[in-house]
Amino acid sequence: MYPRLLKPPVQKSFFLFGPRGTGKTTWVKNNFPNALYFDFLDDITFGKYIASPSRLGKNIPKNFNDWVVIDEVQMVPQVLNEVHRLIENRHLKFVLTGSSARKLRRGGVNLLGGRAVTCFMHPLTASELGDSFCLEDSLKYGLLPSVFTEENKERYLAGYVRNYLQQEVILEGASRNISSFARFLETASFSQGSVLNTSEVAREAGVSRSAVDDYFCVLEDLLVGVRLPVFSRRAKRKLVAHGKFYFFDTGIYRTLRPVGPLDDSQALNGVALESLFFQNLRAINDYLDLKYSLYFFRTTSGTEVDFIIYGQNGLKAFEIKTGERVRQADLVGLKIFLADYPEAKGYLFYGGERKYFEDNIEIWPVREALLKLPEILKN
Repeated sequence: MYPRLLKPPVQKSFFLFGPRGTGKTTWVKNNFPNALYFDFLDDITFGKYIASPSRLGKNIPKNFNDWVVIDEVQMVPQVLNEVHRLIENRHLKFVLTGSSARKLRRGGVNLLGGRAVTCFMHPLTASELGDSFCLEDSLKYGLLPSVFTEENKERYLAGYVRNYLQQEVILEGASRNISSFARFLETASFSQGSVLNTSEVAREAGVSRSAVDDYFCVLEDLLVGVRLPVFSRRAKRKLVAHGKFYFFDTGIYRTLRPVGPLDDSQALNGVALESLFFQNLRAINDYLDLKYSLYFFRTTSGTEVDFIIYGQNGLKAFEIKTGERVRQADLVGLKIFLADYPEAKGYLFYGGERKYFEDNIEIWPVREALLKLPEILKN
């Protein structure tokens, strides 16, 4: 097991959300070895508590003073009322893991009113892997922990898509037509890293616009899709109105994205590298509690910066390129953004090997930048 950057809150109950396969259960069992454990993916346990959530308190010994773990709490959201009572009356500490926020976001669900903080688990990061980080493999297979133990990585990722992404939709009651959702998933993969046009996705997938809107919400609820808004603070230029979309892991994106002889491999690699950076950025921002808000920048005339982060640690702009050399054209978006926002720091990460400055822009080899991203974000 690779050491994770996520640190558990001190003596306070917490939710731990993250897609299936990101290592939540392994992390919890390593950090809370003496915890009392309830697994709601187990059919017997699920049946017991869906029938009577109040049984939870009766199954925790009276003098128990360690942690209580409820795995996949969204399966029985009604149990949160009992959790609330036990926190208040018995001062118990809970770890509440979940791979979907869909049922918990519905009206009437008790989210414990601030008595539990919220943490997130992501795929592995380059900095967690250290010397084991392989950029080439990460661009192909992503960074889900199980990928590193599977002999046939493509088969594992295909199974993840088939058994989790599609079947979870049925389990959540989000769609009765799995074939439509499967077509949507494939079509959505062409939107990776692009400004989202739901009308175009609906047309290509052969489903209604309203269904596509619902499906994108499902991906966000299942924590496997992210919409990135445009940065518009103190805007001096006319900006695009819609956000960009990303699947949460590069390996999942590459599995969903069909590839043929007419596809541009360089463009695919560019999207994969951008996606890999974004998933590392999200993870480190959450794990180190840096409190950045994440954006991109794009004007209606086409000037773009891949990622903008804004928060108490400042304003930073990132451009990601696959090329081994940096061309002046690669710097245009950053230079325009920095002219509009002179307070910002600008970074370009590329496929070369030399670290240097171009005016006020820091240029890093992308592998080194990914490994040192925690330091870059904190400085």
